[in-house]
Amino acid sequence: MITPGAWGNRPHPWAGVRENQRPAPNRAGGGIYTGPMATISFARGVPAPELLPVEELADCARAAIERDGPTVLNYGPVGGYPPLREWIAERHGVDTRQVLVTNGSLQGLSLLAAVLLDRGSRILVEGPTYDRALRIAARHEAEPVPVPMDEDGLDPDALELPAAFLYTIPTFQNPSGRTLSLERRRRLAELARNGEMLVVEDDPYALVRFGGEPLPSIYELAGGEGVVHSFSFSKIVSPGLRVGYLVGPAELIAGLEALAVQTYLAPGQLAQATVLEFLRRGLLEPNVERVAAQLRERRDAMLETFEQELPEGTSWSRPEGGYFAWLDLPPGSDAAALLARAEQEGVTFVNGSDFFPPGQGGSGSARLAYSFVSPADVRTGVTRLAGLLRDLRSTPVAV
Repeated sequence: MITPGAWGNRPHPWAGVRENQRPAPNRAGGGIYTGPMATISFARGVPAPELLPVEELADCARAAIERDGPTVLNYGPVGGYPPLREWIAERHGVDTRQVLVTNGSLQGLSLLAAVLLDRGSRILVEGPTYDRALRIAARHEAEPVPVPMDEDGLDPDALELPAAFLYTIPTFQNPSGRTLSLERRRRLAELARNGEMLVVEDDPYALVRFGGEPLPSIYELAGGEGVVHSFSFSKIVSPGLRVGYLVGPAELIAGLEALAVQTYLAPGQLAQATVLEFLRRGLLEPNVERVAAQLRERRDAMLETFEQELPEGTSWSRPEGGYFAWLDLPPGSDAAALLARAEQEGVTFVNGSDFFPPGQGGSGSARLAYSFVSPADVRTGVTRLAGLLRDLRSTPVAV
C-alpha cells in the first residue's frame, strides 16, 4: 500500500481510525470538527479513501515522469497538457482549440463567470443548485435566479429569459441527486442551438451510474452549439489531482485561456499527465465500475433506512448514481434546528438553504452525501437523524 509521503516515517493521522471516528469535515469548508464525539458526516461529497486508486495512480505518475519528465515538471501551455487536451478533443469530436483543461471543474466555472458576468447579470440556476456556484455568482455581484425542479430535473417552462447563461448539473445533480430527463435535455439543447440562451452544463457525475440508462449530454444533443460542457476526473479518478476541463466554442475558450494565463500562468502538468496515463492504460472503466458498485451499496443503505425510519411526511430523491440524496422534511420542520441537534448527537449534513440564494428556499430540506460513509454508518446515521426529527416534531413550541 502506498502511504502519503508527506508524513515521512510517522503514521498518517487517520491511520487505523475507522471512518465514523474521524473528525467530520466542516460543512462550510472552513476546517474540521475536533470534538470528542465520533461523528458520522453526510456533509461533504468526497470519496471514501477506499474508493481512490492509490497504487495505480502512483504507478501512472511514475510512468509520466519517466516518459516525459522535462515537460511535465516544467511550466506548460495554459490550455493544458497537450496530449491530454488532444485525448479530450478526440473524445468529444472537436478541435483542441475548443478544449481547456482546468485545475478541477470548479475553476472552469470561476473562469466562465469572470468572462461572462457583469454586476447585476442574471444567472439561471436549478433550485436547489451547487452552493459553490452561488458563491461565485455573489463574488461577481450577479443575480442567481432559481428554476424550480421536480424528479425529472429543472422545468424548462419556468426559465426566465434573458440571462447571461443557464448553469445546470443535469446528471445526479449536486445537491438533489436528480437527473434531467431526455425530453427536457432536448428542450434545453433546442434553446441553445437557436441562440436563445447559453447553457453551462456541469456533468462531473455522469459516469458514476448504478441504475437506469445513460443519457446523452445536452452538449451532444445541441451538436455543440450554444453549450459549454464541463467535466471532472475528481469523482471517477481522484479529486486530489484537480483535473477537469471545459469544451466549448473556440472563441470563448481562447478568452478563458487569456484570463487563465493571468491568473495562474500554467496548470499542473504532472497531474494532467498522470490522468492521461491512467486513461491510456485502460484503467478508467474498471475503476468507475468499482467505485459505482461501492457507492450503490451506500445509496441502497440510505434509501432503505429512509423508508424504514423517517417519519410520515418526509420525502426524498432516489438517485440512480452520484454522491447525494435530497430530503424534504415534513411540513413545518426546520432543517437548521435539526442540524444543530444532530451535530450534538454526532451526525452532520448540509442545510438545504445553503443551495438556494438567501431566503429563497431550502429551509425545510437537507442534502445527505453517502459517498464517504460506510453502509453500516449510513444506517446508524440516518436512524439517529430520524429519531431527532421525531423528537423535534413532538416538542411543543414555546409561545
